[in-house]
Amino acid sequence: MIDIVKLVQAKNPALGNYVLVLRSDARALDGPERLGDAARAWIEAHAPGAAFSRETVALAPYPGGVPAERMVSVLAFKDARHLAAFATAWTADPEPDEAPAG
Repeated sequence: MIDIVKLVQAKNPALGNYVLVLRSDARALDGPERLGDAARAWIEAHAPGAAFSRETVALAPYPGGVPAERMVSVLAFKDARHLAAFATAWTADPEPDEAPAG
């Protein structure tokens, strides 16, 4: 995943240093092209200034494979603490006795 982040940052330097590439099945997404309402509300409350975008990068399906263009969902944060807080709240699997955040 770090390699994908580096590709995204190289292609779009305006995203900055604190970038998270979301998996297509991320709980924060409402389909591949937008954040869910709960994730957007969480970002407004806890990570003001974060921006969601869709970026195109060339990715190999496996090491040594031929890269192909692929769209990925990206969140760019202004602060490393915001990225860490989002990752903690939205990328971990919820505990069985906890209500999901999204």
